Amino acid sequence: MSEYHNPVLLSESVNALVQNPDGTYADATFGGGGHSRAILARLSPNGRLIAFDRDADAMANAPKDKRFTLIHNNFRFIHNYALIEAPDGLDGILADLGVSSHQFDTAERGFSFRFDGPLDMRMNVQGAKTAADIVNSYTQEELERIFKIYGEVDGAHKLAQLIVAARSKAQILSTGDLDNAIAGALPSFAEHKYLAKVYQALRIEVNDEMRSLEKFLQGAAKALKKGGRLAVITYHSLEDRLVKNFIRSGRTDGSEQKDIYGASLAPMKAVGRKPLVPEESEIEKNTRARSAKLRVAEKN
Repeated sequence: MSEYHNPVLLSESVNALVQNPDGTYADATFGGGGHSRAILARLSPNGRLIAFDRDADAMANAPKDKRFTLIHNNFRFIHNYALIEAPDGLDGILADLGVSSHQFDTAERGFSFRFDGPLDMRMNVQGAKTAADIVNSYTQEELERIFKIYGEVDGAHKLAQLIVAARSKAQILSTGDLDNAIAGALPSFAEHKYLAKVYQALRIEVNDEMRSLEKFLQGAAKALKKGGRLAVITYHSLEDRLVKNFIRSGRTDGSEQKDIYGASLAPMKAVGRKPLVPEESEIEKNTRARSAKLRVAEKN
């Protein structure tokens, strides 16, 4: 469904992923189903695809195909489901870590500063914690931490101060409330870029994205069979660093473990020296693809 989400690096990721048309694959971030449909098109009648998404809205996009199974859950549990759905191991796993266009463009989901809506940002609307809960209950030090680490925001201390001062007068419940609260911290020359970092930081905290990604990578390495491939599309430096470190060393912090003979114990090896990035023609059609990077690895 192109109106739900425009898949990024579609041909590049599917070409790198599908090496065996008869194999069993996983789309760890189903969304609008663009990548899943492209994978299914490459599979034989004997192939299978399982997909994951924690957003209930995505369930309506499931293709009617007997080779396809859609699981409403977080991709961090991929190994648990792979033990049931593919006990012999998966031939490939794809993860597109971007927020779907549908989520960004639906005001009531609260993902974008372009709309005045509830300050929510939950990918799973059944989740307990919203962005409003965070800005109204976290200490100034905790707010500063998430803006500094997850948003890499300049002036995180001032930003947290402004939020604490604003909420002392009235709760911050909408995206408009938040934008007004932090107006004094916005640089006039890059207001939208600054806001994007603020919203990114809150979204990552709401959805525990970094921890989920770490669990996913560990589970994916276990779920793949020997020679199986992992393809991950990232959109910001925090998640790309985790993926790059894991592929290189088997650990998201980048520390390498070796056996007694000095050989690396990393479960995967990179396919290609550098990540793939979108062509200019794709970026012109979909500006959200601008920061995308595709990294591919193969199970040792």
